[in-house]
Amino acid sequence: MSLRLGVPRPGKREVDLLVIGGGPAGLNAALYGRRYMLETLVVAESIGGQVAVADVIENYLGIHSIRGIELADRFRRHVEAAGASIVIDRVVGIERDDSGVFRARTLKGLEVVAKSIVVAIGAKRRRLGVPGESELAGRGISYCAVCDAPLYQGSENVVVVGGGNSAMKGALLLSQYAKRVTLVHRGESFRAQPLLVESVRKHGNVEFVLGSVVTEIIGDKRVRAVKVKNLKTGEERVIEADGVFVEIGYEPDVEFARMLGVEIDSEGYIVVNELMETSRPGIFAAGNCTNKWKELRQIITAAAQGAIAAFSAYNYIKRAFGVERG
Repeated sequence: MSLRLGVPRPGKREVDLLVIGGGPAGLNAALYGRRYMLETLVVAESIGGQVAVADVIENYLGIHSIRGIELADRFRRHVEAAGASIVIDRVVGIERDDSGVFRARTLKGLEVVAKSIVVAIGAKRRRLGVPGESELAGRGISYCAVCDAPLYQGSENVVVVGGGNSAMKGALLLSQYAKRVTLVHRGESFRAQPLLVESVRKHGNVEFVLGSVVTEIIGDKRVRAVKVKNLKTGEERVIEADGVFVEIGYEPDVEFARMLGVEIDSEGYIVVNELMETSRPGIFAAGNCTNKWKELRQIITAAAQGAIAAFSAYNYIKRAFGVERG
């Protein structure tokens, strides 16, 4: 299944609400924007966010089981049916003029004039930052187990790095393809949901290497092994591996947040209140790019934040521009 995407053309668009980002938070903000009768435009680099690269989703209310790409396409079709426009592009600049409206510029030459903005740019996957990682990227190193696990059918061993939900889900999935999975985690216990940890423990082909970190990824044309250091003893050993899956969480797009001029926390996430308001009036944020609900990064929580952000944007537009919609 492929997602139908709008192609931006150089020019100018005037809207009530500009949504930046095409994941669950951004698309639900666009849907609710339209329900408040706001002229709404979504500018996103891709549609679906992390949903689109998920293998199977089984925890979204009302849908027992669905492929991630299919759910992302359902989101897109729902939003477009509601009357919002979606274009694939990247916002590279935002300014505010004397009349109080925002003027956004995109990489492909589109100018968007908007009364309010919802930022829902998500977060990117965090890297290890060890020798060999950059050189072997795409040659045995993956940051998405659900995307690449089938490539390791019959592999002797793959290494998963991390101790959260994504690492456990990755190990669980990979155990169905590779003969052996080695999970390396710096802690002695896991941050992941206990049910996930128990599910992984039941698989006899998953080995836990705890209190340890990967210090180097070894290979020539492809990954061949990883060097692992025990944090207590300092002892290092080499574990042969056909692939390395880095599942250590996400990091926000700090530079984009700084370009917006909004307050960010110590980790670089956009600071919002319960109404998804940022430190700049008229700019709201939702989803994984915010400092809210960090411990439960889920589709349903991101979508909820998107709905709240659209509600707040609607009320802001009424106050600031005297425009009554809906």
